[in-house]
Amino acid sequence: MKILVLTNLYPPHYEGGYELHCETVVKALQARGHSVEVLTSDHSVAGGSPFREEGVTRELSIHGLFGHPWLGIHKLFQLERRNNDALRKALLRVQPELVYVWNLSGLSKSMLFTLQRTSLPRVFAVCDHWIARATKADVWLRWWNDPEASLGTRLLRFALTLNGNRHRSHKIAPTNPAKRLRFPRIYFCSQALREFTAAAGYNVRHGGVIYCPLKIERFTSKPKSASASMQRLLYVGRLNGDKGIMTALRAMALLRDKFPGSLSIYGRGETEAYETTLKTFVQEQRLPVTFYSSSTPEQMPAIYAAHDALLFTSEWPEPFALAPLEAMASGIPVIGTMTGGSPELFRHKENALTYTAGSPEELAKRILELDADPSLREQIANTGYHEVRLRFAEPVIINQIEEYLSETVICWRRYCGDGISK
Repeated sequence: MKILVLTNLYPPHYEGGYELHCETVVKALQARGHSVEVLTSDHSVAGGSPFREEGVTRELSIHGLFGHPWLGIHKLFQLERRNNDALRKALLRVQPELVYVWNLSGLSKSMLFTLQRTSLPRVFAVCDHWIARATKADVWLRWWNDPEASLGTRLLRFALTLNGNRHRSHKIAPTNPAKRLRFPRIYFCSQALREFTAAAGYNVRHGGVIYCPLKIERFTSKPKSASASMQRLLYVGRLNGDKGIMTALRAMALLRDKFPGSLSIYGRGETEAYETTLKTFVQEQRLPVTFYSSSTPEQMPAIYAAHDALLFTSEWPEPFALAPLEAMASGIPVIGTMTGGSPELFRHKENALTYTAGSPEELAKRILELDADPSLREQIANTGYHEVRLRFAEPVIINQIEEYLSETVICWRRYCGDGISK
């Protein structure tokens, strides 16, 4: 197939796992003989060069997120026009058989209406809440359609509609309400995310579920025997309140004189103030906790292998986290919360230990339980190790994705796009 990928960020300029997931799928599809080109933003990150690479066009503009400014409506129109023009040019240049939409957070949702005007098959791969939040998060579409806008905005909107300016703008950068977006072919990284998006008022319950792929071959360590001690706990992720890292620190405080091990924290704070709060708590409580700078994906296999258990402490409805999968693939047991998509992975005392999000007392109890029962530790690690290889290995997931994309092209030709029921 000839595929055009549309997404907000793309490595080496990225912010998190969603973009890395996209790159993994793009490269895997290319390796299988598909022609895949990427249209993404000109957002850059320090150390992310080279900026130009074959098959990746970085012409779109981000609005508001990732450090980019929020614009007034007149300047925003120029941005919307540029983004829609860039999309139209890419469609003409690539002549894709399929448009593969990934993350549009910070990008113009009006481009999706430009796509809807075409007869091209499109698939959405959704791994965060950007669709659910589109109605409120997209400033352009909200400005044109929000019934609760200020009186001044409503009067200006009425005048622009009356004098024909909205009609002219609409042809260049669509102004439809976000609720009119259609997703005839869509899959999510978890059932939980699908339900979250449907609860926001979008017709997506027909969507599939395809989990994130894992490059299993990167993780070469194996589960440790029951005779091995449990000394080093690990946390990997953002240092932010909703990730539950303070719960982990409070649990470590409760474990003083009860657990002889330590906690390694790999991640960076979204704000310097919160990271300082965490480090101050560790110092005041004199905890055996060490903070490390965030690591690269290439470094992670060795980091997992050097630890004895992962604490997955997320307290928000995370769609489907990669860190637990990587830990399991590395042969270390996981103690985790059951928020978001985690219930689709964790089974208590089978492939993980689970606890109530936000409860340092329960987390401390689980750590002691894992430390006191080496056979349970070994059993959990072995089960997770084999399950990840069976269910989430990259070839398994790419087979599912490739089949879904191929089915989309076939069904689209037969049922003319939006008439498709799945």
